[in-house]
Amino acid sequence: MSSASVLFDAPGPRARVRNHVISGITVVLTLLVVWVIYSKLNEKGQLTAQKWEPFASANLWKTYILPGVQGTLTAAAVSIVLALALGFVLGVGRMSTHNVIRWVSAVFVEFFRAVPVLIMMIFTYFLYAFYDVFPSKHLALAGVITGLTLYNGAVIAEIVRAGVNSLPRGQSEAAWALGLRWGQTMRSILLPQAVTSMLPVLISQLVVVLKDTAIGYQITFLEMVRQGTQVGAAYGNYIPALIVIAVLMISVNFALSYFAVWLEGRMRRARRGPAPMHVGAPATQGTFAAGGGGTI
Repeated sequence: MSSASVLFDAPGPRARVRNHVISGITVVLTLLVVWVIYSKLNEKGQLTAQKWEPFASANLWKTYILPGVQGTLTAAAVSIVLALALGFVLGVGRMSTHNVIRWVSAVFVEFFRAVPVLIMMIFTYFLYAFYDVFPSKHLALAGVITGLTLYNGAVIAEIVRAGVNSLPRGQSEAAWALGLRWGQTMRSILLPQAVTSMLPVLISQLVVVLKDTAIGYQITFLEMVRQGTQVGAAYGNYIPALIVIAVLMISVNFALSYFAVWLEGRMRRARRGPAPMHVGAPATQGTFAAGGGGTI
């Protein structure tokens, strides 16, 4: 049975014709909607060549776009590293054999999963400002990183816990039979296997981290979407500015997703090991031929 027909029966001739007709109607309706939107925007003068001309200026990119890209990537990179570290610690803590560690980790995870990211950003921003924890120019960045780290760390902790619990119980039992302690079993056997299976979900969550940096505009954080709206206000080209920002965000997300696919494939190949020798393979030089004493 092919992979395409595992969950449903292969369509017959009438079903294939019906699917082609529905697909054709959907494509036509989609193109019609796109054309209507384009016509409306063109009537407002938002898609004329004049509105795109500012993006050919190096000054616009240096003043608006590149600082926004730098702010977004900086906040996302730091938040991703911290959220991964926090998530793995909390995820392992939730599976700990010590009740205190398990309950503290569970309360932390459940609390910060329930609090909206924006609320955490605003709260930590004013908290840092009130106690003068960071310089004023870094307050917004610190608030964004803290909010993203706490929320996504809690989510990643659940991903880690689900990945480890999805492994066959025989893995743990074999480790215990060999005399390994719980920490050794988790570090050397369970986590390395779980990382490969949960890698796609982890990368999806890291893409969410990248996109959620846009929420930081509420605390005056310098990021891509905020800079795109400022370009639109300065040059009167909101639609082209937001299209450019969307293309940049999509490009970064695709690069991250491509890296995830490449890394997952590499890890799976590394776990698979060298290919086994097939039975009946031709003898190589230096081996004895069947029924003879010499070499080939």
